[in-house]
Amino acid sequence: MQPFVSACGDESPWIRRFTTNSDTQHSMSDGEEQLDRLQQAELTRTTCMSHWRAGAVQAWMEVVMGMPMYIRACSENVKSGKVLLSLTDEDLELGLGIGNQIHRRKVRLAIEDYRRAEGEQGLSKASELDHHWVSTSWLSDVGLPQYSQTFQTNLVDGRVLNSLSRRDLERFLNICDHFHQTSLLLAIQLLQMLSFDKEALQLRRLKCEHENRDPLVWTCHRVMKWIKDIDLKEFAENLQGKGIHGAVMALDQSFDTEALANALGIPSNKHMLHRHLYEEMKSLSAPLSNTEQGSEVISSSSPVAVNRFADERSSIRRLGKSPLRLRAESHSVERGLGFHGNCGSLPREARVHAVPRAKGSPMHTFKSVEITNV
Repeated sequence: MQPFVSACGDESPWIRRFTTNSDTQHSMSDGEEQLDRLQQAELTRTTCMSHWRAGAVQAWMEVVMGMPMYIRACSENVKSGKVLLSLTDEDLELGLGIGNQIHRRKVRLAIEDYRRAEGEQGLSKASELDHHWVSTSWLSDVGLPQYSQTFQTNLVDGRVLNSLSRRDLERFLNICDHFHQTSLLLAIQLLQMLSFDKEALQLRRLKCEHENRDPLVWTCHRVMKWIKDIDLKEFAENLQGKGIHGAVMALDQSFDTEALANALGIPSNKHMLHRHLYEEMKSLSAPLSNTEQGSEVISSSSPVAVNRFADERSSIRRLGKSPLRLRAESHSVERGLGFHGNCGSLPREARVHAVPRAKGSPMHTFKSVEITNV
């Protein structure tokens, strides 16, 4: 059976998964039923939720949301999109049997996204980040692939990512390591700064794949490549599973030469290696040369060469809040980007002074139904 292709000519990722994972030995009736389900699912991309009939609702739950375990209860209880729009958190738990709180949050956030889309705003970019991408590609880029199964089990997609707090990570995803929590929250903050535009993120990463620039968007793998490039390749593999990526290096004010050296496993008595790492981090954060394009020049108050950060920061300020949900003692995006001091054995005059930290944003919690700007 040929996979269903939308009118715009692009085959949806969830359609590829649905057809790829299906048993190839279907009867004709099975194939027709599958094609109808895919067509109904594609219809949900172009039709307001309030206009959906029962078949579209079921296709949305199974194919688009990737939640086939709830399809039976959905088919028995939800006969239209209007009913879907009116469901409460209690309805989802008792009527559809969705006991997992993250699963319920995923459905509620999706419904609210569709509700806003009916106001001609369109679905958010976060809606394009399905839980398969989050649990595999995104966690690998963050450098924490050990949590892949947890994210997969909880069906964490882009919308859910945008709602997570430090408390959520510990309570629902069983991520207790404080630094791992910070690493994930900063990776989410990077997505928020780019409005969850996966293509824009990938484009920026491609531009700096072979140049030591724009470290904010570096993946864990790109950081490891840089470590090898600065002749510390014997330590590079130690970053596996540590959650060290570009957003941590640029946005976490407590992350300095000593922190990176510890993550790499460089012994504290290797003073010359520490000095070498310090000098390389300083070079990485040096302002771009005058020959670079004007749009690439970064203010001297921000030592890391991060493209377009000023615009991104202004955009965040216009929202009236910091998107990173950390405890009050954690780090806010409102401070300047940069690598920070505390270089261990380095002489006082060689140390970099940290940029003053802005007041951190309080932790947000998710009570019943929480809708955030996606």
